[in-house]
Amino acid sequence: MQATEAAGTQLRANRLVEVPGALDGVYVEFESFPGVELATQSLDPRVGKLHPELVSVRSVETSVGASERATVFVPSGKLGYFVKKIDEYLSTADQATVKNENLVDRISEIRLASISALWTDDPALLPDRSLLTWWEVWLRVRDGGEIARFQTFAQSAGIRLHRHTMKLPESVVLLVCASLDQLAQALVVLDDLAELRRPNHAAEVLAMEAPEEQASWVSQLAERLQPAPVSSPAACILDTGVYRQHPLLAASLDSTDCHAADPIWQSGDHAGHGTEMAGLALFGDVGQALLADGLIRLRHRLESVKILPPPPGSNEPDIYGSVVARATDQVEIEKPYRRRVFSMAVTAIGGNQRDGSSAVMYGQPTSWSASLDALAFGHSIDVTEDGVTEFLRDDENPVRRLFVVSGGNVGAFEVDHLLRSDLEPIEDPGQSWNSLTVGAYTERDDMTEAHPGYSGWYPLAQRGDLSPLSRTGVSFSRLWPAKPDFVLEGGNVAVSPDQTSFDTPENLQVLTTKAPTQGSARQLTVTAATSAATSQAANIAAGIMTEYPSLWPESVRALMVHSAEWTPVMRTRIESLARKADRLTLLRRYGMGVPDLSRATRSAANALTLIAQEVIHPFDGKSHTREMHLHDLPWPGETLLNLGPVKVRLRVTLSYFIDPNPARRGWRRRYSYASHGLRFDIRRATESNDDFRKRINKQALAEDEDRPASSAETGKWLFGVKHQQAPGSLHSDIWVGDAAELAQRGALAVYPVSGWWKENPKRDGSEAGARYALVVSIEAPEQDVDIWTPVAQQISIPISVTG
Repeated sequence: MQATEAAGTQLRANRLVEVPGALDGVYVEFESFPGVELATQSLDPRVGKLHPELVSVRSVETSVGASERATVFVPSGKLGYFVKKIDEYLSTADQATVKNENLVDRISEIRLASISALWTDDPALLPDRSLLTWWEVWLRVRDGGEIARFQTFAQSAGIRLHRHTMKLPESVVLLVCASLDQLAQALVVLDDLAELRRPNHAAEVLAMEAPEEQASWVSQLAERLQPAPVSSPAACILDTGVYRQHPLLAASLDSTDCHAADPIWQSGDHAGHGTEMAGLALFGDVGQALLADGLIRLRHRLESVKILPPPPGSNEPDIYGSVVARATDQVEIEKPYRRRVFSMAVTAIGGNQRDGSSAVMYGQPTSWSASLDALAFGHSIDVTEDGVTEFLRDDENPVRRLFVVSGGNVGAFEVDHLLRSDLEPIEDPGQSWNSLTVGAYTERDDMTEAHPGYSGWYPLAQRGDLSPLSRTGVSFSRLWPAKPDFVLEGGNVAVSPDQTSFDTPENLQVLTTKAPTQGSARQLTVTAATSAATSQAANIAAGIMTEYPSLWPESVRALMVHSAEWTPVMRTRIESLARKADRLTLLRRYGMGVPDLSRATRSAANALTLIAQEVIHPFDGKSHTREMHLHDLPWPGETLLNLGPVKVRLRVTLSYFIDPNPARRGWRRRYSYASHGLRFDIRRATESNDDFRKRINKQALAEDEDRPASSAETGKWLFGVKHQQAPGSLHSDIWVGDAAELAQRGALAVYPVSGWWKENPKRDGSEAGARYALVVSIEAPEQDVDIWTPVAQQISIPISVTG
């Protein structure tokens, strides 16, 4: 404790600014033993005019369990309170009654607090120290001068304050733009600090501002934008058209890149939805861009095809596949060599609605979903003179395409929103095998910025859980792939105090660009649900395409799913279930979690990601399996062996596109819709490569794909064999085990299983080959160990992409 006081005294002596009215003192962090809670009441005695004061408490996961960490502000001269408690404990340790035992026995460590000790959100989300970003800074209310003191500090430290401030009975919440290093200076200047949190999306308040105020914000951002070069990848919005004259979109959307599926339609946005999607697809987070400082260099561009006719016209659901095919054809004719992701936040109820049919039908292909599968696989499009849209397989020059589509939104809200979402199946064409299907979750849970009319209302979903607006694939038949593939921000729903009314106030939605529909002069608005989530997914996909131009669409798709992580709420729900079948149910609710562009494009020193892009020839044209691929993975074997029993995480994602067979007469058998299937398996620790090959060959030849009993896994896969062998063209699972065991498992096989190509040799496309992307990563999250460098040296390349 004396060392802590001495360190605090030294810090205060070196401070560069004085703030009138601030108390001298130090922030001290107390940590409990794993699995033990601190005696927080004893850490906050509230005795006398000046006393130690508890400012924040958080739980931290470690390799041996959860510890509790409490941060306490101790005024100068008041550390003696804790010194006395510890001395009394030591002097009575051998007596029948030990003083202060409940306080001291729970403490494993006492140290001077760093600025990160005040961070109370998910530790994984704490920004880098030098990154300029927006924060919620929570101050303790002491004498009413808290805001003025922070303003004085902010001015001296070059920190920008937003004009929105919130004052609660015991706290003041400020929105500030700063780096963590800048905020760290406050620890030796101010006594008011309590917590740091992620900004609770205060930018959405701009949606309620007057048009003149919005125009000012938009103008400032437009001046700071540097659009991507014309040759850059693009997010192509298939929707109601886009208002390309919007100041935030104009420089990224050329007039030649605005199309309409029907030549008699105008390409502009007649309803506003497409413009809302364009803002999210271009920026990802429009609010963060508005609040940021400095130049913003955009990495990709926009394209737009209107696929929904202006009123009073409408597309019949059963020809949407033709409409999308014509839309795809138009942009590819205009710019045939541009890399793009197609983003479609349009769904139809018909294919997957509860209509009295058997549950086995939920998730079955439709003409719309099958058309997306065919387009993704590389079919070319030919529109005949009489208006017929033909899909033609092109084995010589296929154009693979990446589609991200929305899962659809619930029809009504209930207090038990998870049950409601689970009962409302994903809408057509979200069941598409080759598309990335996007659900919605939410981080929006703050009602303090809502209209006064929402007094007493509260958010329906807790932060980090499924959005009440999102449908799921829980009710899909297990004959069809698990959907959604992942989730992104889709907003929340507010419920009235008596739980009889529901609404979606602006503060629980997502800020984006607005078209001037119905005479409105506003340039910003809010949107929500799986539409918003899908457009954000397109932003991530375009970002990956920009970062790695050589990656195939199959690989971009794999990286997005591979980068997804469950929020703490999702992870707790999934990992609390012992049965893999129950976990698979939640997989059909949350997918693989929330994807992240930085995780998809970067490897940390204690995490390694390897990507392989390969072509396999599944069958031999005579109904026999032809090839399997064995990948010798460049494990950092010695490093893993040295870690011994330390837990590491292995993650495998396999992505490929199937050639669909949409005729329903072919769906009676499990693999009649897909041209082929691919599966992966990891060598067991006790197997040789020869034994591994023999076992895989046996599995590949088994019609029902049941594994031989001798090859049963150790149970360390999160979802397990049934999931890895399930229908679909995207397979991802996570293995957790000892590092030493993983060191012995450095071989992975990819092998084909049955499909209609095998049963129809005349149409078998195996000779041309079937592409796949394989993403493998290992992590030692609790260890300060470099597992990236040994592999980089072994394969002699500076990046982690191979193929």
